[in-house]
Amino acid sequence: MLNIIIPNEANNKTTIGKINIILFGIITIVTLLRSMAHVFLPDGGANSIATLITFTESPDPDAVIHFVFSLWGLSQLLMGFFYILVLAKYRNLIPLMWVFILMEYLGRVLIGTVLKPLGEYYFVGTAPGVIGNYVIIPFALVMIIYSIYETKRKKSNA
Repeated sequence: MLNIIIPNEANNKTTIGKINIILFGIITIVTLLRSMAHVFLPDGGANSIATLITFTESPDPDAVIHFVFSLWGLSQLLMGFFYILVLAKYRNLIPLMWVFILMEYLGRVLIGTVLKPLGEYYFVGTAPGVIGNYVIIPFALVMIIYSIYETKRKKSNA
C-alpha cells in the first residue's frame, strides 16, 4: 500500500483511474486561481475573500496582513506549479499529492481552531476557505482510499 502512495519511481504510468486524474486537475486549477488571487489582489484577499476586518491604526497593520497573505499566495502558486508538473509528467505521484492536500487542509483547521484561532470579531463574514476546509478534508481522504483501491483492483485483474 505504501508503494502506491510513495512509488519507487516517479513516472506517468498509473493505475489510479481517469476520474482521479480529472479531479486532481480540478484541484490544481482551484489552487492556481486561489493563489493568484492572494498574490495579485491589493489586499492579498485578506479582506475581500477571507473577510478579515479592516484596521485603522497607525502604522496600518493591514499592510502587514496583506503582505503575509500575498506570501501565502506565492506558496500556493508554487504548489500549483508542482501539481501541474505531476499532472504532466509524474501521474503516479497523484496519490501522494492527495496526502499532501489532506495534510495542508487538516493543518489549516488545526491552526485556525486550536493553535491560533481568531474570534468572530475579526471577521465580517465567513471566508469560502473555512467551508472549503471541511469539504476538501474528506474529499482528499476518499481520493487516497480510491487511489489505493483502483490500483489494487487493476493489479488483481492483470
